[in-house]
Amino acid sequence: MPFLGLQKQLGIDVDSWLLRQSMPQPHGQAAACHAFEREWVECGHGLGQTRARRECQLEYEDFMECMKQTKLAKRLRTILEQRDKMIKEGKYTPPDYHRGKEEPRP
Repeated sequence: MPFLGLQKQLGIDVDSWLLRQSMPQPHGQAAACHAFEREWVECGHGLGQTRARRECQLEYEDFMECMKQTKLAKRLRTILEQRDKMIKEGKYTPPDYHRGKEEPRP
């Protein structure tokens, strides 16, 4: 076990690339996606890599969505496109504070 002892002496953790959210966080608070990561790890624990990929797909997708927020970005893009379309058609006028024409505050 000299390799594991070397990790401890150097202060590195080889598994940190996989379990990003489980690492010690500042101020002792859990990271934003910690719960999703925990569900994914608990689901796949003891199953083996091939079987875990098949059986824990939903947990993994939830974890990746929390980390990367791709579905959220797509949804926001769709909302902004719809807003721009309505502005072109004249069906919607954004408020002054969204157009930078707000009265200056003291």
